[in-house]
Amino acid sequence: MSRSVREARPEDLPRLRAIQTVTLAEPWPELLTTGVDGPPVCLVYVDSEADLDPDSDTGPTGYALAVADDDAGYLAELAVAEGNRGQGQGSALLAALVERLRDRGVGSLRVTVREIDERARSFYESREFVERERLPDHYEDCDGLLLEREL
Repeated sequence: MSRSVREARPEDLPRLRAIQTVTLAEPWPELLTTGVDGPPVCLVYVDSEADLDPDSDTGPTGYALAVADDDAGYLAELAVAEGNRGQGQGSALLAALVERLRDRGVGSLRVTVREIDERARSFYESREFVERERLPDHYEDCDGLLLEREL
């Protein structure tokens, strides 16, 4: 089975919204809708063969959504469907996003995580992100951490 990362398409939106709703504690549906049409960067992880079959009900299994200006990008959402976590899809999405932003001349990428979310913190720290700032009461239930990496 061949898997790949590609730009999101309007027909991906129902599947992406389902992933967003189940996966993220504080989803941002409006940004996802905008991101699929651009200009935010929205990349999806797909099974390439199923993606080519118009009769397939298999859609994206994850996505990365970022906004960027000339200096910095902000990873607003990175989500992988529950049954697909731990298989490298998040890593592939992040790597493709970093490459895309670097090619556009963006200098750094930021992300905000829950201070109590050890899994997310470990994921980003193992991919060259460093803590830049503690954000008191950033989330409804806890503080946040602003992480950043150079591109």
